[in-house]
Amino acid sequence: MRPATLTLALFLLLPPAGTAQTAPQPGLVRGVVLECDSESPSGEFAVRDTTNEVFRYRFDAKTYAERDGQLIEASRLKAGEKVEVVSDRTPASAVRYARTIHVIQPLPPPRPLSLGRYRAPQPHPLAIDTQPRSSLEYSGVVARLNGERVVLHTRDSGDMSLLLRADTRFLRDGEPVEAKDLQPNVRVYIRAGKNLYDQVEAYQIIWGTILQPRQ
Repeated sequence: MRPATLTLALFLLLPPAGTAQTAPQPGLVRGVVLECDSESPSGEFAVRDTTNEVFRYRFDAKTYAERDGQLIEASRLKAGEKVEVVSDRTPASAVRYARTIHVIQPLPPPRPLSLGRYRAPQPHPLAIDTQPRSSLEYSGVVARLNGERVVLHTRDSGDMSLLLRADTRFLRDGEPVEAKDLQPNVRVYIRAGKNLYDQVEAYQIIWGTILQPRQ
């Protein structure tokens, strides 16, 4: 075979420049946990970064997660915690697979209740506190509130009253705050459920920039 013919044959066997496929590199995102599936070892969670962009991740039993130097299940992430996530993103899905999750700022321990006007009612001594999980969700504008309940004005159901628990959590802009930081005429998102007496209780009240649509 002539040298020129051999060179042409080798050139035709080589892939064109720029067409080689490379595996997507893991992405690193730091932000605040907005929500997390806690029902099973696999599920999804959402993180808002410092630019207010929201990323969704899926996790499973192979996902490495730690908090305070201790291994944890990824499903034990808590809304409001600051995390660092290393992930892969497949071209066919907007949901990234979380390879490692490092909680860089856990939630502070709950503060003792003050004797002020925002003190929430203590549970009935005969009631059994089973750490209920939210099964109801509401959104609307705060009409009235005090240390015992919040009255929410909703578009579909009008005004509705929800009890405040001793462990009701308040999140503003993804950061834990106190009950006194919530004011009337603020649009909120509430996770809630019913207690042993069939009363609706607020487990988590969220408001701020995370509820505003991106421009």
